[in-house]
Amino acid sequence: MDVNCALKLSLLFSSLLVASAGNFYQDVDIMWGDGRAKILNSGNLITLSLDKASGSGFQSKNEFLLGMFHMQLKLVPGNSAGTVTSFYLRSQGSTWDEIDLEFLGNLSGDPYVVHTNVYTKGKGDREQQFYLWFDPTADFHTYSILWNPGNIVLYVDGRPIREFKNLEGFGVPYPKTQSMRLYTTIWDAEDWATRGGLVKTDWTRAPFTASSTNFNYNACTWSNGVSSCSNSPANPWFSQSLDLTSQRQLKWVRKNYMIYNYCTDTKRFPQGLPLECSVINKKQQ
Repeated sequence: MDVNCALKLSLLFSSLLVASAGNFYQDVDIMWGDGRAKILNSGNLITLSLDKASGSGFQSKNEFLLGMFHMQLKLVPGNSAGTVTSFYLRSQGSTWDEIDLEFLGNLSGDPYVVHTNVYTKGKGDREQQFYLWFDPTADFHTYSILWNPGNIVLYVDGRPIREFKNLEGFGVPYPKTQSMRLYTTIWDAEDWATRGGLVKTDWTRAPFTASSTNFNYNACTWSNGVSSCSNSPANPWFSQSLDLTSQRQLKWVRKNYMIYNYCTDTKRFPQGLPLECSVINKKQQ
């Protein structure tokens, strides 16, 4: 897909989000940070800050069981090595489900890394990492999570970067029974985030601040064990999957910007790659 077409899709995607954006006072609770998280601009903006004492974060008031979620983020500028800004869904308990987009800070001038993972019943180890193809600190960009019965898709500005299909028929667990809240946080991960922990956080540059706006979702809310839209084929996202254009976009991202894929890491899994990797490889043959 050419650049002009990609730009048009990105602008269309963003305009749809702005038209139906929510309000942070109504949609989220600040969960930690002791004043480091601030709701501004009449509820249209949240800033999250990190210093040596603490990070900060917020969570959605609602719990969800399946949906389409969007957030616009502007990441920490300059030397942000050791910091992580996260946008993710997570359930509670020791056997939790989780869908992660984590943005790993960098030395000034280096590209940001997007660290992704999917947990089912407390088990993850499904990391894929990508470089971003733009400066995510210069302006807001839209990051999205599609979570439906058939697949999980992670998007950047409407462009898919990762797909995790429901392969329960092959014995692969899939997160679809536990309700999750949406979270956005900033925290210190200097022990692993930048070049495996080789580059430490420069605390003289603190506080490190990321911003969130235009939180938008179309999802099934979950309350007292009841879904607001149980089995809702009328919602387009409920059965949404990647069409041919989106599949080409995904291949473009994987070819040009993927830097780690657990499904090719035979050193990490000497006894054999995870089951879903084998299933995917067979399907692609």
